Amino acid sequence: MRTLVAFIAGLAFGFGLLVSGMSSPAKVLAFLDLAGTWNPSLAFVMGGAVITATPLFWLANRRQRPLVGEAYDKPDRQMLDRRLIGGAVLFGVGWGLAGICPGPALVDLVLAPAATAPFMAAMIAGIMLSARMRRAPQRPDAPEPGQP
Repeated sequence: MRTLVAFIAGLAFGFGLLVSGMSSPAKVLAFLDLAGTWNPSLAFVMGGAVITATPLFWLANRRQRPLVGEAYDKPDRQMLDRRLIGGAVLFGVGWGLAGICPGPALVDLVLAPAATAPFMAAMIAGIMLSARMRRAPQRPDAPEPGQP
């Protein structure tokens, strides 16, 4: 049942990305181009998502456990650290340069595989590099992950 719910949610998410234009790198870049030919339409998409999700998160947090699954998948800590900030900056720079992020890239991989393949290759390489860096032994004088 959990797999079916995840599959349906993924289809709905992909369809929403497609219909909203979030899977169009040109539209995303036009949204990010505040000094040029700015296209504000994606702000309405994001606003609609926030308005829809906020009461649903509120309702979910009032439940002891999710409708599907044993427990909520929440982060174990909520502090900002260098890894989180660095990852957010890297994600933002990549999004701004390419006009695409991982969710829409999966949609685009079906629609325009040749144009999306270089992004997907770079994304997979980044994921593999990140995993390798996390497995690398820490220097003795380095702070523990999550410590400033």
